[in-house]
Amino acid sequence: QLQLVESGGGLVQPGGSLRLSCAASGRRMNNYAVAWFRQAPGKEREFVATISAASTTTYYSDSVKGRFTISRDNAKDTAYLQMNNLNNEDTAVYYCAARPSPYARETEAEYAYWGQGTQVTVSS
Repeated sequence: QLQLVESGGGLVQPGGSLRLSCAASGRRMNNYAVAWFRQAPGKEREFVATISAASTTTYYSDSVKGRFTISRDNAKDTAYLQMNNLNNEDTAVYYCAARPSPYARETEAEYAYWGQGTQVTVSS
């Protein structure tokens, strides 16, 4: 069973940056596509970014494109989400997810494994 643990969340001012990490255990991550989703208060969970198992393909939501970068280090069984130029609308709980396929997908239902989430708050 693949287990995921996110870290790196916190409070940041508008315009600031954070890097989230997603550490996998139980199985090697190298055969799984990974994605980040987020859920703001009172809203449904939404797709943020995804990366294929070999890092050859990435997709981003329009709201984060150009500001966020997803990456992974399979040797460390860890995925990352670098978030730059954060704004108040980025405030949410961020979840890491993995699917038992090397191909990246944007649909939440495609992901079988989820972390517990990490809070990101953007506020002055």
